Amino acid sequence: MYFPKPYENFSEKFPKVLEHYQQLGKSCREEGPLDEKCQDLIKLGIAIGANSRGAVMSSTRKALASGATPDEISHSVLLSLTTTGFPNMIAAMGWANEVLEKYPQEK
Repeated sequence: MYFPKPYENFSEKFPKVLEHYQQLGKSCREEGPLDEKCQDLIKLGIAIGANSRGAVMSSTRKALASGATPDEISHSVLLSLTTTGFPNMIAAMGWANEVLEKYPQEK
């Protein structure tokens, strides 16, 4: 899996903090009834709302890995239009498309 250089640097400098952070994320995922794909699409929406390029791209990769289709991912991004605004949605669509172009799914 791809990890950005700042993430790699953080993990090398603060391995214990990263371990605890990852455990917190795992615990949050296990606490509810949503399946992994649904969780990943929700996290994509949150990343869009935060206007975070890295989080949108990471969430797109994770959604693909959990079985989301490119159409489901694009629809998730489109749904952000009326909540986050056109410029933010367009930026997110571009970031998600960068991932979708790099990691095409077999049909």
